[in-house]
Amino acid sequence: MPEQAIPYTLIRSKRKTLAIQIRPTGQVEVRAPARMPQAQIDAFVRQKTPWIQRHMERIGQAARDRAASVPFTDAEIRAMARHTAEILPPRVARFSALAGVSCGRITVRSQRTRWGSCSAKGNLSFNCLLAQCPDYVVDYVAAHEVCHRLEMNHSPRFWAQVERILPDWQAGRAWLKQHGQALIARLPEK
Repeated sequence: MPEQAIPYTLIRSKRKTLAIQIRPTGQVEVRAPARMPQAQIDAFVRQKTPWIQRHMERIGQAARDRAASVPFTDAEIRAMARHTAEILPPRVARFSALAGVSCGRITVRSQRTRWGSCSAKGNLSFNCLLAQCPDYVVDYVAAHEVCHRLEMNHSPRFWAQVERILPDWQAGRAWLKQHGQALIARLPEK
């Protein structure tokens, strides 16, 4: 019996690689190089179907959790952003020293899709919801983003760097996988 195709929106651009993003609404977006053959894109989506289905189930669970949870107020979000902005710089400094890198500006935002990011210029951005996470989770996200100063990808070399500066990083990642969507679900709709 043939695998059922996952419906998706295709976005072509000047990028060089394929990527899949699942929106909080459950909409699947595939980003592809402008000239990549459609058959190659479809094969990629078929190969990633188990991953897509797992993430869509998480989004469905988050939607169910959202229906049962109270959204954060604007005042709570501002307070979390202030707290996160206080606790992250010392962690970033510590992990930067361990990694042997420098980092640029640190910003904190209310984000629905990321816990942190690192720009090509070395600026780091973090989710204000980290204020609701255990310390070891905050350490994991800080170390993760600092390691992007060494490797701007999630290759085995990147994870080796994370392991080098934070040997117990897996616990933080596991916590986010288990509890992160429920936290994000409490952000008010924009």
